[in-house]
Amino acid sequence: MTYVKTVAAVAGVTAAGLVTRAAWGVLSAIGASAAAIQPYAAGTMNYRNGKFHNTEAGTPVTPSISLLGAAFTQRAAGRPAAAVPLSTPLAPVDAAELAVTWYGHASALLEIDGHRVLFDPVWSRRVSPTTLMGPARLHPVPVALEAVPRLDAVVISHDHYDHLDKSTVVRLARERDVVFVVPVGVGAHLRRWRVPDARIVELDWGASTIVGGVTVTCTEARHFSGRGLTRDATLWSSWVVSGPTRRAYFGGDTGYGRCFAEVGSAHGPFDVTLLPIGAYDSHWPDIHVTPEEAVTAHADLCADPGHGMLVPIHWATFNLAFHPWAEPPRRLLAAADSVGSAVSVPRPGQRLDVLADPVREPWWDLGSS
Repeated sequence: MTYVKTVAAVAGVTAAGLVTRAAWGVLSAIGASAAAIQPYAAGTMNYRNGKFHNTEAGTPVTPSISLLGAAFTQRAAGRPAAAVPLSTPLAPVDAAELAVTWYGHASALLEIDGHRVLFDPVWSRRVSPTTLMGPARLHPVPVALEAVPRLDAVVISHDHYDHLDKSTVVRLARERDVVFVVPVGVGAHLRRWRVPDARIVELDWGASTIVGGVTVTCTEARHFSGRGLTRDATLWSSWVVSGPTRRAYFGGDTGYGRCFAEVGSAHGPFDVTLLPIGAYDSHWPDIHVTPEEAVTAHADLCADPGHGMLVPIHWATFNLAFHPWAEPPRRLLAAADSVGSAVSVPRPGQRLDVLADPVREPWWDLGSS
């Protein structure tokens, strides 16, 4: 009996330890508390009453019968009908004048005037504070993180799990001597994950930093932030990267608004725009752009729909809405063709020479999706 009690006690301690470690892992992945973020955010533009605010009011997302019905009846439409075709990324020793490698969702590598900037790197299987639940990948990561070429900077758009991934950030901080450029407040998450403060640059909308030979500017987006129960404690942003000869825009995650024309007027026209085209829905019209709005945003940013190249991001990798999986590129190309915008739609892992002809192979036609 004593033996049985001892085994039971040990099992209980082990189980309690596993639960404790799991809970601690979730808390760590959530990141910094609002109290830890507040000292960095206080006094910055659009920060009031402990929260950041959009400059344009939007339609609030509220629970409804139609939203609940869509969650039950349309969620499966967001999955591909077959295996998603991947490409093996090319990694030249020297960065190009202008190239983009899309790794899936919003993770993209920009080569510009001989420098490399990695945006929103997410290499985890799930975009969640836990590995046990949450949206999972619809396709594998096309390349190991250690195979990503030398970087000048890692740039984060905001702190949602599908854009800011603790595991990936910790690995990059440990394995690469690279600077992290983030919106105001996001640096607190990185500090909690032991990224050295000297390697964190936090910027408000309109502020810039020079990394290597390129200028990285934090620009306005229309979105929101939050990782735990606290919402909008950190800033969300788009980004401009300007080199001696080329200019690029990374939209991150955003709804449509006047900010696109304002950024275009201040920093454009752009040679390439990386714009989100997925996870849109009528229930949240001001949080994510539709494919048609992405084409309009490209024209706003470039002062002419025919200038520059639009490369779509924020689709194909995680099922975050109710639209069919392959709908975003189909709608994007139809809208782009109607106004004469150049669009390249890479496979996950595919490297695009932006100065070459657009890539239009319909690799996303996998069946009924």
